[in-house]
Amino acid sequence: MIEEDIETVESGYEFLLAFAAQGRPAQKETGPGPHARPTLVGMAQAMKNIAAAFADSSDDFEKVIANDCQNAGAALGFILRQEKVGSEMVDNLNASIHLRAVLTDLFLYSEVLKPLDIGEDAQAPAAGGVETYDATKK
Repeated sequence: MIEEDIETVESGYEFLLAFAAQGRPAQKETGPGPHARPTLVGMAQAMKNIAAAFADSSDDFEKVIANDCQNAGAALGFILRQEKVGSEMVDNLNASIHLRAVLTDLFLYSEVLKPLDIGEDAQAPAAGGVETYDATKK
């Protein structure tokens, strides 16, 4: 399901940010974790799934997402082919324009997938009015 793959990528990126901040040297991943490799594998598979789901889409933005997932997936694959993974390598991956493009794409796409939540105390916009988003209300 596309929502699960999006969640895998988004939560994986959050993990990678924390991993990069730990200052771990590049080493084979053995012993107690956390280790980056399982997260990278999950993210790579999720991006493959998303790219495949959107490969034949007639929607231009979904085609962009598919392409960005392929590009970021190539970077993930490159990291996964390395014998040793460390914080600096993951930090550089996090800064990669390819991974950031996927995240931004998916954040936007996820917002479109969410139904508009108008609670009882919220007011619908007046006819012709502009609806705004209040980040303090969830």
